[in-house]
Amino acid sequence: MKPQRPKRRNDRRPQQKPQPPRDNEPRQEEPARRAPPSRRQGRLPDERLPVILEVRPNEDYALLDSGDGLKLEQYGPYRIVRPEGQAIWRPALGPAEWNRADAIFTGDTDEEGMGRWRFPREPLGETWPMRHDGIDYLGRFTSFRHVGVFPEQATHWSHMEELVRGAGRPVKVLNLFGYTGLASLVAARAGAEVTHVDASKKAIGWARENQEIAGLADKPIRWICEDAVKFAEREARRGNSYDIVLFDPPAYGRGPKGEVWQLFEDLPYLAELCRSILSPQPLAVVLTAYSIRASFFAIHALMRDIFAGMGGRIESGELIIREQSAGRALSTSLFSRWVAS
Repeated sequence: MKPQRPKRRNDRRPQQKPQPPRDNEPRQEEPARRAPPSRRQGRLPDERLPVILEVRPNEDYALLDSGDGLKLEQYGPYRIVRPEGQAIWRPALGPAEWNRADAIFTGDTDEEGMGRWRFPREPLGETWPMRHDGIDYLGRFTSFRHVGVFPEQATHWSHMEELVRGAGRPVKVLNLFGYTGLASLVAARAGAEVTHVDASKKAIGWARENQEIAGLADKPIRWICEDAVKFAEREARRGNSYDIVLFDPPAYGRGPKGEVWQLFEDLPYLAELCRSILSPQPLAVVLTAYSIRASFFAIHALMRDIFAGMGGRIESGELIIREQSAGRALSTSLFSRWVAS
């Protein structure tokens, strides 16, 4: 039998939903909303859409099969079953293939309200070695069903690597919401000077560990644990700039000092900040959004407005993973990126 379908969380990252105060607790004031930026004047960038960026099965990662709200993936030596709400079709492979899984995320089953992993073949450790395009890093079985990498973003990473290598000059990359650092490691390997920002101390620690494992400890990467918006605001005040900016915000999140992030309310402000800290010869700004309430047309229109007068081109669409069993495309997220002429 295949594992029972686990409950699905809409966002790919851990979300902490605010709880209403009890009767004997004072009600906290909601944080003031940031004023939306004024609409910029100037010619809108060229546009290209829809753009579908695709990851196909390879020796490091493969989406083996999907269906019934689940996906069967191969990460290096391990087969893993995780929830996938987009997979509304039936699996193409039979139960025998699914039953060969080494790890299964079983959903909200423990007292803490988070998920747990089941290992039907033999117990596995919390971490295990993985690889992306020659870069070694650690996978980890987390209680939020994630394993430390989002393979659909590999197309963004290879595009960024081409820009860095082709620039013919020193390139500075800012990676906001950088998580476990795969994008930062790819940029550093290509020769960029990288600033990696994430609000989670655990994620920063994991990313530093990945840098050591990858053999890239000598590469110039600054690891900063801070709220992404506050960091970008400070960089703008100081006049610091970057040639490439990546930002991959969650739908909802909190910074290390309780800063609240709401995607639809705060994204326009942060996108404007990202433009303001671009260098005089910028290369690209890449936004990935995993919120299911939007379409790529929404973030495309936002990015095109914000980059008015900059020239270049806005490319928007979806990131997909091509399934190995039946060749179906599993859509994982939306993206929009500005690329210089």
